[in-house]
Amino acid sequence: MAAPVVAAGVAPVRARFLASKEQFHAYLRARGEPSSGGEEKEEEEEVGSCQSEPPAKRVKSEDLSQDGESREDAGAAAKEPVERKRARGQNKSRPCMKPKHYEQSRLCPSVTQAHLGDGYQNIVNTDLAKQWEGKSLVRNNLSKELQHQLRKRKFSFRKADEYLRGLGKLHGDGGKGGKATERSTEEQEVSNCTTAQEGLGDAPECPALPEQGEDPKPDALQSPSPTADEEASSVKTVGPVTDEDVVKLRSCEKKKLEIQGKLYLAPLTTCGNLPFRRICKRFGADVTCGEMAVCTNLLQGQSSEWALLKRHHTEDIFGVQLEGAFPDTMTKCAELLNQTIEVDFVDINVGCPIDLVYKKGGGCALMTRSNKFEQIVRGMNSVLDVPLTVKIRTGVQEKINVAHKIIPKIREWGASMVTLHGRSREQRYTRGADWDYIAECAKIASPMPLFGNGDILSYEDANRAVQMGVSGIMIARGALIKPWLFTEIKEQRHWDISSSERFDILKDFTNYGLEHWGSDTQGVEKTRKFLLEWLSFLCRYVPVGLLEHLPQKINERPPYYVGRDYLETLMASQNVDDWIRISELLLGPVATNFTFLPKHKANSYR
Repeated sequence: MAAPVVAAGVAPVRARFLASKEQFHAYLRARGEPSSGGEEKEEEEEVGSCQSEPPAKRVKSEDLSQDGESREDAGAAAKEPVERKRARGQNKSRPCMKPKHYEQSRLCPSVTQAHLGDGYQNIVNTDLAKQWEGKSLVRNNLSKELQHQLRKRKFSFRKADEYLRGLGKLHGDGGKGGKATERSTEEQEVSNCTTAQEGLGDAPECPALPEQGEDPKPDALQSPSPTADEEASSVKTVGPVTDEDVVKLRSCEKKKLEIQGKLYLAPLTTCGNLPFRRICKRFGADVTCGEMAVCTNLLQGQSSEWALLKRHHTEDIFGVQLEGAFPDTMTKCAELLNQTIEVDFVDINVGCPIDLVYKKGGGCALMTRSNKFEQIVRGMNSVLDVPLTVKIRTGVQEKINVAHKIIPKIREWGASMVTLHGRSREQRYTRGADWDYIAECAKIASPMPLFGNGDILSYEDANRAVQMGVSGIMIARGALIKPWLFTEIKEQRHWDISSSERFDILKDFTNYGLEHWGSDTQGVEKTRKFLLEWLSFLCRYVPVGLLEHLPQKINERPPYYVGRDYLETLMASQNVDDWIRISELLLGPVATNFTFLPKHKANSYR
C-alpha cells in the first residue's frame, strides 16, 4: 500500500507511520472499543459508575432512573440543534460546562478512590500536614476584608491619586471640557471603578506629554500644601516616623530584575494556569508569569480575576501581567498589587491581539496611543516598588513595524525590560516570527534588556534566538505543545519522550489541578476543562522518533499518523472526542450530554 503524500507545511513524519484520516480513526476505534457487544459495554459503565456510590445515593438514583432517562432523552432531543451549532470567534456562546451531570455517579470514581477515605472525607497526609503547618503553599490570595474594601471603594490609592493630580495640573486641569467629559463617560463604560475625580487624570486626549519636558512625577510630589482630599486619602499609621514614610524610593534603589539568559514562560491566557506553571517549573522554566488580568476587574474585587494572580511556592521568580487602556485604572491597580501581593515584577500587556481588548484601547491598541501608553508606564512605575516590564508586538499592521520607534521611549519612561513578539496584530499567530527585526530592536533597546518571543519549539530554535543578541527568550506555544522543551534547551538534546511518560505528565497536571481547584465535583470539572484546553495544543506534538528529519517546526501541521503504540496515536488525535476519552482515563466518565469546544482556535499553520 502506497504511503500518503505529505503536503507542504506539514510535519515530516516517516512514511511507514503515515496514515489516511480513515485509517487513523479506524485504528483508534478498533483499539479503543471492546470487541464485545454494546450491551456488555453499557453494563460495565453502570457497574463502574455505581461501585463508588454511597448506598443511599445508589438507591435514590435507581428509583429515579426511569423518569430521569425519559427526561434526559427529551431534553437531549430538544437541545440537539443548539449543541451542533459551532461557536466562532471568542466562543462566547459555547456550552457552559457547569457540573449538572453525574446522573448516576454523584462523585467521580477516580476522586473517591484517590482523594476520599472512610465516610467520604478528604484523605489527610499527616506527615505532609506537619511539614507545611503554618506555611503557605499558594500566595496572593484575595482576603474577604480586601474584597470588601474594593467593592465599597474604601481602599486608599494615595500614590496613584498624587500622580493623577500631577497629570491634571500638567494639562491645565482641563477635566471639565467637552472632550474630557466624553472621555470620562467612555471610561465609565469600560469600568465601574473610576470616580469623578479619577476621570481628571484620563480626561485630556489632545494635549501630549512634552518629550523634552519634566517628568510628571515631580509635579505630583511637589504640591505646596496637602488639600483636604489628600488628607482624607492618606493612610493613617501608628508608631514613629521612619525614612519610608517621608522619602520616596528612587528608581535606582528598586529591586533589580536580573533574568538575563533565563528561560521565561510566557503569560498564557486560559492555559497558563497555576497547575500548568508547576509542570513547566519542574521541567526547568526559570521565570513564570500569571495569566493576563484585566485591571478593572481586579479593582472591583472579582474573585475569578484575583485567582489569576496566585503564586505557588515553587515559583521563585514570578510576575503578573495587567491589561488596561487608561492611566487611572492601571496606576491604581499597580498600587493595589504593590501593597497586597508578592511579585517580582509587573508586566503590561501591549501585545494582546483579540478584538475584545483592542477595541477598548488596550493590548496592541496602546502602540497607537502613545500619550496614554506613556502615562500608563510612568504612572505604574511611580507607584511600584518592583520592576515594570512591557510586552509588545512588532506593530498593528502586518508590514508596518513600529516597535523600533516605541522601544527607546519605553526605556525613557522607566520600564526595566521589554519583551517583543515577532509578529504584528494582523498576523496573530500565523506565518513565522521576524527574528531579524527582533535582533534590530535588541540593539536599539540596549542597555535595557529585551527578550525575544516567537516560534521556539526546539533547542536549535532557542540557540538561534540567543545568537540574535537578545537578553533571553520567552516561550509560549512551544511550552503548551511540549512542556519538556525547557529541559531540552538546558540539556541541548532532543527528547524522544514516550507516550507513558507524557501520560504521567497529564497525571501530575490532574493531581495539581485537583489540589488547586478542589476535588469535589466542581473542582473535577474545572480540572477537566483546563486539561482539555491543554490537550488541544498537546496533540500538535509529533514524537521525535517518528520524524523524517529534526526538528519539528511550530507552524507545521501534524499529518495523520499511527504511533508506536495505541496511547501515542490517541494523543495525536485532533478529535475532541478523543481528548475527552483521555480526560476520562484521568478524571472518570463524563455525562452523556457533555460537550467541549476549545477557547483558542488560532489558525497558526498558514
